Parts: sequence; C-alpha cells; structure tokens
Amino acid sequence: MICNAPTTMHPELLTKAAEAGKHIFTEKLLATNAAECEKLGEVIKKSGVIFTISLPLRSSPAMLYAKKLIDTGLLGKITGARMRRSHSGVSDDWLPEYWYDVSKTGGGAMMDLGAHPAYTLAFLFGEPVRVSGFMTNTYKTTSDENAVSLIEFKGGVVATCETAFVTYGVPDILEVYGTDGALFIRGDEIKISTRGMNGLGIRMASPDTLPPAKPSPLMQFVDACVNKTGTPEFLGPDDALVMTKIIEASYISDKSNKSVVF
Repeated sequence: MICNAPTTMHPELLTKAAEAGKHIFTEKLLATNAAECEKLGEVIKKSGVIFTISLPLRSSPAMLYAKKLIDTGLLGKITGARMRRSHSGVSDDWLPEYWYDVSKTGGGAMMDLGAHPAYTLAFLFGEPVRVSGFMTNTYKTTSDENAVSLIEFKGGVVATCETAFVTYGVPDILEVYGTDGALFIRGDEIKISTRGMNGLGIRMASPDTLPPAKPSPLMQFVDACVNKTGTPEFLGPDDALVMTKIIEASYISDKSNKSVVF
C-alpha cells in the first residue's frame, strides 16, 4: 500500500492496511501527534508488515556526509546546528486551497516543510530533550506560514529548525557547529572548516568526495518487499515518532508560550 492521503487520515487508513497484512509506504508525517503515531507504530510492528516512511534527505550524499563528520568526531563536540527548508507557496499564491484546511493537513509550514529539518536534525543528533516553537501568519491564512523551532537534543546540541511558505529563492540550508570545526551546506554547495586544516587562519574547503546516495525511500521499500529484508534503516515507525514529537511540541509550545520538555 502506498499512502499519499491527508495526514489526518493516516491512522485510520494505515491501521486497516497493517491489520490486513499489507506492506506500507507512506509520506510524512505518520500522524499529527505523538500519541496517534505511537499507537500506529505499535499496530505496524505487531502486524509484521514492511513499513517505510518517506524521509528522503536521509538518503542524500550531503546529509550522509554530515552524519559521517558528526559520528567520527571530526568536528569535535557538536554544540549547535541550524537547518532551513522553505518556499513561497503563500507569498506567491501557488499553494492549492486544500493546503490551508487544517482538518486535513494538521498544520501549516511546520507540519509540512518543517518535517524535513525535523527528521534530518533527529537523524544527526538523536532524541530531543525540549522544544520551543514560534509561528506567525502574516498573510492571514488559516495555518502557520512562517515557523521556527529551537530544539535541545541529548548531549547538549541546540538546533534551529526553520521553515516557511513566505520566502523566495532560499535553498536548503544546513549548518553544524562543533568545538573543532563546522559544516555549511547551501543547496548543492558544501563547505567544511576544521581546526586541523586552518593553521593560523580560518579556511574553508569543499570535500573531495561524498558518500554515495542511498536509494530513494520508495526504492528501499520496493527492495525490502521483494527481498523480504524488513523495514529499511532510519525509515521506520520509531523514526516517524521522533519527527512527530518535534513537530507536535513546536505547535504546543507556540500556543502555550512555554517550552515542551520530554
């Protein structure tokens, strides 16, 4: 089963699919809140079906390179990060009307585009500790148009998750800061600066090679179904749950003017 239905329909549709023994490929988010996501994840695991959620940036060479730098310690102890994905769907008026129906979407920019920095930051840094969300809707649509979340991850990393429907010409941005270096990704451009390469001054260089891209989540799902290898790594129900925790907490924080602590 391939599910591209509105997010609010996922729990009902995917529960029926899992209970019927159908393998599942779904777009993000798995559900609009952590409680439904966790319950659905239990159903999926109990059913034994192969499950894949589409988190495509986890397959990209740039993000695999970022994870390698972090995991190998080349940047030292990671202290901060920032990721942004945004577009002009509201400000240039090209989003379809149903995009503003929160009863179907569950939210606006943070629920949609914000999922990408949320699942990427979780891929790089693990479980969140606390989240603070800030959202506005300058164009007065029914959902958030401009949103930022501050996320503290275990280990002390403080990351900024940025998204919007009201910016033009902004490429995907990832910045990672450590005690021994930093990584800067702007669209297709990748730069790294480390203590070992700098000498007396700060220098930046592009990597000579990048890790090969993994197959797309859809192709990983197909391969898993054909070869019966189970849910692909980093694309399972638990990965969906961490992402949903961050997104849900961002909305709760914005409405309550308080940080959400896990």
